[in-house]
Amino acid sequence: MIAFFEAIAAFDVIEVLLALGLTGSALVCLFDRHLVRACYFFVFFAAAMTLAWWLLGAPWLAAAELGLGLGLTGPCFFYALGHVLPSASSSLERDTFSEPGSRVAMRVLLALAWFGMVGAAIRTVIADMAYSPLEHPLLLAGVVIAASALGAFALHRHLLRRLLAFNLLGSGVFMLLAGVAGTSAAAQAFISVGLVVAWLGTMLGALLIRRLLHLEGVEALGRDGNPKESAI
Repeated sequence: MIAFFEAIAAFDVIEVLLALGLTGSALVCLFDRHLVRACYFFVFFAAAMTLAWWLLGAPWLAAAELGLGLGLTGPCFFYALGHVLPSASSSLERDTFSEPGSRVAMRVLLALAWFGMVGAAIRTVIADMAYSPLEHPLLLAGVVIAASALGAFALHRHLLRRLLAFNLLGSGVFMLLAGVAGTSAAAQAFISVGLVVAWLGTMLGALLIRRLLHLEGVEALGRDGNPKESAI
């Protein structure tokens, strides 16, 4: 009983709430059928990531996340939706997904396998977390976010959903890298380069989505639940 109360006392309430906010917003972003709302939750996720980097003692990463994630990547998604500089192409509002159960089960198993591999790596590299994972809520959130994003990337056919999953997967991996390598100047520089690359990839993806919409219409994006659409 004493050990239980000592463990509770060791929790950083702000860090726990931030980890829950990151995980919850990531899950909504990945699986909400309303595309506009999913993009708004990505903006919330980027703001929470900014606070997470600051809390982890990485001010340069917090600044990079604020500028690249919140200031630039978020607008890229709204541009892909047609809500920034709207054109004659139809804007995206909502998407449905109803994959066959066997296909969903297979992709969920792939996500669980990834979750297990990441957990095994953490157990080896960060020994303290293996025995007390709840004392590292942000790292635990990074594992859940990375595994969920990989599962969503495998589950969804829609290109915008895959672009969202790509960004969230990167954020989860970057958080794990910070847990492994620390928040030294070299580690922050390395992760900042990753953030820049992720933003450039997102900008290119958004441009391609708008171009596909203009040339071929909404069906070119590979709507989820349509078995006639080929996986990309």
